[in-house]
Amino acid sequence: MRSQKALSPKKPSLTATLVMVLGSAAILAGCNSGTGSVVEPTNGGSQASGGAQTTGTGGLVTTTGGAASTGGSTAIGGAPGAGGSKPASGGTTVVAGAPASGGSTVIGGAPASGGSTVIATGTGGAKPGAGGSTVVAGAPASGGLPAAGGAPAQGGSTKPSVPGTGHYVMENLDRGVVAVKVGGGVYVGWRMFGYEYTGTDSDTTYNLYKDGTKLASVTDSTNYLDAAGTTTSKYTVSCVLKGTEGAQSDPVTAWAQQYTSIPLTPPANGPNGGSYSANDASPGDLDGDGKLDIVLKWDPSNSKDNSQSGITDDVFIDGYTLAGKRLWRIDLGPNIRAGAHYTQMSVYDFDGDGKAELAVKTAPGTKDGTGAYLSTGPAASDDDSAVYRNATGYILTGPEYLTVFAGDTGKELATIDYPVPRGTVSSWGDAYGNRLDRYNGGIAFVKDKGTANGQPSIIQQRGYYTRLTVSAVTWRGGTLALNWLFDSNGAGNSKAAGGGDHSCMAADVDGDGGQEIITGATTIDSAGTFKCSSGMGHGDAMHIGELVKGKGIAVFTVHETYGGMDCHDGATCSFYFNITSPGTDTGRGVAEYVSSSDLTAATCSGMGNVNCGTGSAVTTSAGSNFLIYWNADEPRSTMNGTTLPGVSTTGTASCNSSKSTPTLTADLLGDWREEAVLRESSNANLRVYTTVNVTKRRIYTLMHDPTYRAQVSFENTSYNQPPHVGFHIGTGMANPPVPDIRVK
Repeated sequence: MRSQKALSPKKPSLTATLVMVLGSAAILAGCNSGTGSVVEPTNGGSQASGGAQTTGTGGLVTTTGGAASTGGSTAIGGAPGAGGSKPASGGTTVVAGAPASGGSTVIGGAPASGGSTVIATGTGGAKPGAGGSTVVAGAPASGGLPAAGGAPAQGGSTKPSVPGTGHYVMENLDRGVVAVKVGGGVYVGWRMFGYEYTGTDSDTTYNLYKDGTKLASVTDSTNYLDAAGTTTSKYTVSCVLKGTEGAQSDPVTAWAQQYTSIPLTPPANGPNGGSYSANDASPGDLDGDGKLDIVLKWDPSNSKDNSQSGITDDVFIDGYTLAGKRLWRIDLGPNIRAGAHYTQMSVYDFDGDGKAELAVKTAPGTKDGTGAYLSTGPAASDDDSAVYRNATGYILTGPEYLTVFAGDTGKELATIDYPVPRGTVSSWGDAYGNRLDRYNGGIAFVKDKGTANGQPSIIQQRGYYTRLTVSAVTWRGGTLALNWLFDSNGAGNSKAAGGGDHSCMAADVDGDGGQEIITGATTIDSAGTFKCSSGMGHGDAMHIGELVKGKGIAVFTVHETYGGMDCHDGATCSFYFNITSPGTDTGRGVAEYVSSSDLTAATCSGMGNVNCGTGSAVTTSAGSNFLIYWNADEPRSTMNGTTLPGVSTTGTASCNSSKSTPTLTADLLGDWREEAVLRESSNANLRVYTTVNVTKRRIYTLMHDPTYRAQVSFENTSYNQPPHVGFHIGTGMANPPVPDIRVK
């Protein structure tokens, strides 16, 4: 795939050799781094007002196992009506995925309760794209490297000065050193930057210093247990690349427990009686110091699912540093309804100035982080005293905007009309506004006007039950502008209609350097055109990654429209397996390598537990909720609510009612494993938990994997889903591919 270069024993060409030599010199500069509650109905809300169901005939309906048309929708028991309504009950459903060339179709798996189920799989699937050249390089930091053998300098800039020449523009992070007092001493973990990794383990090692004296040279991991460490010990880390040592990170002392706290000040109770709970969050370097910060949404107790009537209080968004400083608070105002499906945050450094921005849907009455009403673009002449919600609490009239805010101050930078206007409410599938205001959002490295340049775009999705739209917007050079717009109403896009989940993710499924947007059953090409559809309609949960070893990006999703679950090729939408159960709404599902027995493919868990690549039953389970990299081995741990392996999280609470999700999971600190951000039950603090399990597995920070970083940004969306990397992490894994990145 373009995003990651596979390691190869082939002798490099002269050109490649020159690139490697130049890259080795430049990469040394990288070593110079100093341092709520929502009650939602089942079935995704009322669909009584949706499109009528198309009556399907009973009996056996099959498709042949030959190659399906690209993304062709497979009719199952009759074509669904608008809104992805369920097919008629009765009869056996067979869904035959297009097996890879030469692959046989396998039928197996336990039938669903109450009806016969046939699973059709192919042995092919997504093929990794052509490698493409990857350059891990960058200009040396000014001042050059320290003299060989000399002690590295401490302090100074916390971020490396390595612009690099790779493809994807990633964040320029600090070393992320974290220390925790444990029973056996002090655990210390730190980041390996993506551009420090060459694919050869001996090229990159780390020196760990304690109180200014070298404690250890760490050659096989990015963590260490200091048996003699105390809470007053100060630790720094330096990178040693091919024998040359860079500067030390800023010193840190040990946490007294396995988490650090970020103090919170909940908004005052709203005028409609709502009290506030900390809700979803998204990370980004808001102030440009190389440390990841937290953008937090506050959810009022009277927030609503889109299917429910009722007036809600305002939604607030805060910016916090991990050190506990609140940078700003944005009030979205009375014309943005509160609920899991309305406000989706896109957080990243979109213009390359070193500081992340926040992009979010706004309206008249929104106040930025300075307390001022929006005042640019269409907001310059609006009426901020107007309240557009109707008697039932829905907001079906009035201006709609997309605004980008500065990460360090929360100040409005630019406002434009929302890329997809609401138009006629009923055109979205109902008359009262349920389907009109279903949103997803995040960031992705899509193509710009057809060209893959590795730069990030703001992604906003509107609609998925019937009409499905996705817009890509850029913030560069002080201009907020539409990059591309996909609409299932557009010519050639009709198969995408109804093919969206309560989630959205990004990944480069075809290796061309631009990430596709995957809405569930539908894959939208990185240039904003229709790519394919599995034909499985709407679902509640999905997972996207290398779920079948060596086959590139696959998509796992559970079905509401047809019941059951499937795993399909992200590029062609042909099935690895597909289970259907008409009349059943499979509401939860997870896919991941969670066991040492997951050797050929991840475990797909939803309607039973199966091998993601074949659909055959397995004894392990990937759970039904969340995931986290936490333990010392490669398999990922399951997570439900606020549970963490071997750690007490007493005093914390999950978010989003029955969805029971953490505020955030992401690789925020330390080595490649993930942190869990949990709110306290009192909402007085956020807690950031980190692992203390010493591991010999060494992987560069997951935040320098473009697939993982984009998916982290979508994690806050609707029915929150955990992020996945773009390569295989699990028992028997190969060395990770070299990421094709540059940092700004």
